[in-house]
Amino acid sequence: MRYAVLGTGIVGRTLAGRLSGLGHEVVIGTRDPEATLARTEASPMGTPPYATWQADHPGVRLAGFAEAARAGEALVNATAGLVSIAALTEAEAGRSDGKLLIDVANPLDFSRGFPPGLDPVDRDSLGELIQRTFPGLRVVKTLNTMNCAVMVDPSRVAGEHHVFMAGDDADAKKAVRELLHTFGWPEGGILDLGGIESARGTEMLLPLWLRLMGSLGHTDFNFHIQGAGGPGSWGGH
Repeated sequence: MRYAVLGTGIVGRTLAGRLSGLGHEVVIGTRDPEATLARTEASPMGTPPYATWQADHPGVRLAGFAEAARAGEALVNATAGLVSIAALTEAEAGRSDGKLLIDVANPLDFSRGFPPGLDPVDRDSLGELIQRTFPGLRVVKTLNTMNCAVMVDPSRVAGEHHVFMAGDDADAKKAVRELLHTFGWPEGGILDLGGIESARGTEMLLPLWLRLMGSLGHTDFNFHIQGAGGPGSWGGH
């Protein structure tokens, strides 16, 4: 399978690396590949420069958004949620009719400081917004309620736990379910919440999640925010 992972932050890198390790052909999409590779400094959240990661993953190709989207049989939205529509527009997602899009992003809004809110929220969601904006895509919302390391290796959390899935296309959800199995998620750990409107609920878990992490005093707080589709997850912006 050929996957186009849109976003060069820690989320996109983690998913791309896992997909490549499973034998899939993977291209990562960014706004400006040359600028992305030229960066030598860590991100504000401490993520190493992309070139460092790329050197360890020579089988993963870097390309502009549109080129990456054209190459992928399936797309993964790992951009920061507030810029997802802009990134997908630049990726010419409107020309990707029929393709599966796995949306792992959250629309975290830092405009009023920290902790962030969500935009959209309540009567809408990023998952629904993507589906409305690009009706030819088959959008499935999943994996957005956890750190990116857990997305691809659920055994990092002991005991029984679950990943949610929401989307309008039954075949698309079947394909995502099969992919989640290859990541290590057991059948009983995958909960299909129904249509894409269910993304409202899973995205609204993020404010609580971030508050809990702050209250519990996690030292890797910034890494968890990035794993939730926060700053740095577009990377090539």
